[in-house]
Amino acid sequence: MEAKFSPANRKLRKLEEKTNKKVYSFDLLSGVSCPFASACHSWAKVVTVNGKKTRRIVDGPHCKFRCYSASEEVTFPFVYLYRKNNSKILKLSFKGMVKTLSEALPKNAEIVRIHASGDFASQCYFDAWVTIARRNPDKVFYTYTKALPYWIKRKGDLPRNLVLTASYGGTHDHLIRIHRLRSVRVVLQEGVRDSIAHRRLPVDKTDFIAYNPSSRKRNFSLLIHGVQPKGSVEAKFAYKQKVWKNV
Repeated sequence: MEAKFSPANRKLRKLEEKTNKKVYSFDLLSGVSCPFASACHSWAKVVTVNGKKTRRIVDGPHCKFRCYSASEEVTFPFVYLYRKNNSKILKLSFKGMVKTLSEALPKNAEIVRIHASGDFASQCYFDAWVTIARRNPDKVFYTYTKALPYWIKRKGDLPRNLVLTASYGGTHDHLIRIHRLRSVRVVLQEGVRDSIAHRRLPVDKTDFIAYNPSSRKRNFSLLIHGVQPKGSVEAKFAYKQKVWKNV
């Protein structure tokens, strides 16, 4: 199969500007490739309306803030289709995954965000990315993940150029504190304090903290963004963020 890495989106272009390095991402379908998602569990579902196929957002039973990338897949057909195609990689063997990712990886990539949408859907797939990072020591690979059991199983044998951040809001959040994993929280506004260090969590607006290997022990936060369930507190704060950004 053929897979596709995406050039930097709006947020990742800020990272390009800050680092002066070429950034790409590799994306899967949101929600359906996220076995440990909970608070952000949303996905695009194909439905038939008046005889025509379209997509609707579906929120999981424990969803508190809607996954922004799932909303993208509902809004933009081409985004849904290329992520759906990339998601076929999950059906391959370990060797097939490594081969497919290696062939698709842009030669000029210097920073790769693994999953602007989606997550590690299996241990085999996680291990494939570990192998890709190890084979490309000149590139930095980074990701946010809720697939903490897969990370912990390989914790003592990860390459230095693979930068992982545990994302709160999953089914295994308790492992973050037990294993002292670097973490990120989605917050409604700036100034939220780290529950462990009792310091204000810095807000990463450019992915610079997330990517930076020298910051791999630093916890941080992300402001809520994207379309949220109508009438929710999260929707009100997401709207404010959008208004402030456009002022």
